[in-house]
Amino acid sequence: MCGITGIRRFDGAPVDLAVLRDMTSRLVHRGPDDEGYWGAPGVALGHRRLSIIDLEGSKQPMSNGPLHISFNGEIFNYRQLRSEIASRYSFRTRGDTEVILALHELDGPEAVHRLDGQFAYAIVDEAKGELWLFRDRMGVLPLYYFFDGNVLLFASEIKALLPGLPKPPAVDEQSVKEYLAYRSVPPPHTLFKDIRKLPPGHRLCVNRSGDMKIDAYWSLPTRPADTSISDREAVSETGAYLDRALRSRLVADVPVGAYLSGGVDSSLLVDLMCKVREGGGEVHTFSAGFHDPRYDELPYARSVSKQLGTHHHEVYLEPEDLEEHWHGLTWHRDTPLSEPADLAVYKLATLARERVKVLLSGEGSDELFGGYPKYRFARWASLASALPPAARLRVFAGAEKRLPGAMAKLRIMLRAMSAGSEADRFQTWFAPFTAYERDALLSGVERGGHREVWRRAEGDLLQRMLYVDCHTWLVDNLLERGDRMAMAAGVESRPPFLDHKLVELAFRLPSRVKIKRGQTKWVIKELARRGLPAEIVDRRKLGFRLPMDAWFRGHLREMSRDLLLSPNSFVGGLMNRGMIDAMLQRHESRRSDEEARIWPLMGLEIWHDVFFKDALTRP
Repeated sequence: MCGITGIRRFDGAPVDLAVLRDMTSRLVHRGPDDEGYWGAPGVALGHRRLSIIDLEGSKQPMSNGPLHISFNGEIFNYRQLRSEIASRYSFRTRGDTEVILALHELDGPEAVHRLDGQFAYAIVDEAKGELWLFRDRMGVLPLYYFFDGNVLLFASEIKALLPGLPKPPAVDEQSVKEYLAYRSVPPPHTLFKDIRKLPPGHRLCVNRSGDMKIDAYWSLPTRPADTSISDREAVSETGAYLDRALRSRLVADVPVGAYLSGGVDSSLLVDLMCKVREGGGEVHTFSAGFHDPRYDELPYARSVSKQLGTHHHEVYLEPEDLEEHWHGLTWHRDTPLSEPADLAVYKLATLARERVKVLLSGEGSDELFGGYPKYRFARWASLASALPPAARLRVFAGAEKRLPGAMAKLRIMLRAMSAGSEADRFQTWFAPFTAYERDALLSGVERGGHREVWRRAEGDLLQRMLYVDCHTWLVDNLLERGDRMAMAAGVESRPPFLDHKLVELAFRLPSRVKIKRGQTKWVIKELARRGLPAEIVDRRKLGFRLPMDAWFRGHLREMSRDLLLSPNSFVGGLMNRGMIDAMLQRHESRRSDEEARIWPLMGLEIWHDVFFKDALTRP
């Protein structure tokens, strides 16, 4: 991975190269190996490089005649593309950056359709007076921009835009309410007023007059699944596509390792990785533990590592780690940490950086193949639609409040059943605060972008849920975490499940091979059985969790009260302070488990501290 920046002015003023260098310096963690700049009247590009392919060549920004590129990511089929166009283009380097530049010269912006990879890149075409921005199909890599008619700024991370803004950044309070619904802000908005993120699978073009156009060059399939595919064919095809995706993601001129939680997804990837690397190099795996038997998956990870013969490495997390790193990781994330697992990913990446530069991860499998428990309960929850919305809220919200904290999954289902529509129910499964809680906490209108995503979804209930989750939870939470936390440690994260051809296959498969006889992610588990024992394949899903319920009653109790209820608290001043106090009291007294609501509020407070109280002072 790398970091890219750029400035394009339309007011006749020159580009301030000192500002561009300041912007680019904020991405040194994304590219500790090298930096570069290119400029012309009214436009300039910056680049920070993490060298993965063609280590000595492929300096950026790269130019060929009137075309100039700043590229972040990896093109996994670049060797094939290079051979296809070698007769029409004279290459000077061995890397993938020049392949993109050559394709754009030959095919223009339509060249993006030929790229298989994870990427965000900018191309300046001086001859046409155009600046193009592209983001990969699933949104594995980020790309943000600011445009006020006079200047367009873009960068891999929000913090890199801040030095170039014409005035100090401000909080977008409407986005704050969206954050309470998603633990993130859906594109194109962010928590920063007027700073936007380019949606996955989109490209942006601005011409010499300053006219901007944004369009989608790819989207998730919405057609109904192919029910004629047999169960055996589904497993076979998924295995073939995943094997191809994994092999392509092992392409690198540096060592590649893998996260290993001991769950089915990471274990399957490591199993396939070991088979590819058999006799051809050692495989390093990395796991995190929490000193809490409820969530500690280290015994499973050790078991898989021992069976597959990997070189295994572990790290333990403590409450003190959260206090030490929360502010710094928020700076890297640009947003509140969506979950405590952000810390775990960072610690793992930091451990891994001593041995590898690239880590394979299992993101996307749950959202493509139906891995969360909610997918099993969704049909029952949908029965709530038989009641009028007001009755749903009264019946299910009331019942949820009376349940003990130990019945967490049932409480989540009841919260979802209280939603006013199917679109709202899909969103509520992952929401820290329901619609009625958000309205009680914070006044103002909510955008509700999830409803537009829901309107595009087709197929049966499970297909529609997966479509919405890929557009919300996956891209704005899991992929942002995977990229920012790994890059904070100078490591590149690659999720093989998000190969776009595998994604298209997943949406072609019928729901019966995803949820079968109450078993989630059936097709992936059947694939995993080929090389993994039943105690790994069939064990209960834990997820990447930290024991925050205990930490918020113990070591972090005073910290949470100080942050959320102090007189100068951003959250306490913006939201219903009495409701927040009551929530903390319920958690401390064990009347209910409120960790899922305490965490996002604390995260928001720390984000505000980092970017507005300690504004621009962090490295």
